[in-house]
Amino acid sequence: MSKQHNPPHPGEVLREYLPEAMKLVEVATRLGVTRQALSAVLNGRAGVSAEMAVRLSKALGTSADLWLGLQMQYDLWQVMNKPMPRVQRLAA
Repeated sequence: MSKQHNPPHPGEVLREYLPEAMKLVEVATRLGVTRQALSAVLNGRAGVSAEMAVRLSKALGTSADLWLGLQMQYDLWQVMNKPMPRVQRLAA
């Protein structure tokens, strides 16, 4: 198991970037996604896709790499910290 801390889901980080006074439906409209799709990301029920990463980068002035990197770190930690069947090397 990894000794690193459990990285936050990108949705948790995204919450920090959103204007507090802006309603979720307005954020979704400005991103060009449904409120449900945005809510799923914010609540950790969906990951950040490449398309969503580009939308977020344009709307927030960040890079798409930021969002994809957060998602990759989260996904990798989740996989590395769960039981897996034994994997055998393919080549010696």
